[in-house]
Parts: sequence; structure tokens; C-alpha cells
Amino acid sequence: QVQLVESGGGLVQAGGSLRLSCAASGSIGSINVMGWYRQAPGKQRELVAGITTGGTTNYADSVKGRFTISRDNAKNTMYLQMNNLQPKDTAVYYCNFYRPGWGPQYWGQGTQVTVSS
Repeated sequence: QVQLVESGGGLVQAGGSLRLSCAASGSIGSINVMGWYRQAPGKQRELVAGITTGGTTNYADSVKGRFTISRDNAKNTMYLQMNNLQPKDTAVYYCNFYRPGWGPQYWGQGTQVTVSS
């Protein structure tokens, strides 16, 4: 089992920054993939950014150049640095974790990010 605890969400003005954190515990394993998803009201959940244990990353086009995903494998923690936030970024952000070939995906409880104009 894997448990994910997210933090760092909040209310910020357009152009501001937030840093989200996701701490994983349990059966982490040595190889895994973690990512950030977001879901706005009435919309589908979408991938924001993902990162492997080895540091390979990918980003949604909508956040490239503004968001940076990173992880600290020693702490089993993933981060999302969000700069130049815009109202379109308003959503609940979810931490996601999976071990390829070793079980289901896990989700955090979500953290609200609200960007005002």
C-alpha cells in the first residue's frame, strides 16, 4: 500500500507562485512514477506533469515554461513549483503514484489551488 499526502495549495493572485508537495509512504519500491494531475469543476482530470525515479519529466503544453516538477527520492517526496499562475490554473491538484508492473495507481486527497485575477 502507498499513502500520499499533499500540501501547498492555496489562494494566490495571478502572476504569483505556489509550491506543491506530495509525500509518499509505504511500499514505494525503487522504481516508480509520480505525477501531478488537476481537475477543474466540470472538467476532466488532466495530467499536469510527471516524473520518473530517474528524473525523466514530461509536462502538459499548458504549463510548459511555468511549472517545474521535481522529486527527492531520499525523502520520497515530489514537488511542483508553479510560477506565473493564471486563473486557468485554478483546480484541485492531485498527486499520483504507480509502480510499473507492480500494482494500481494511488492518489492523494487533492489540494485546492485558486488563482484570482
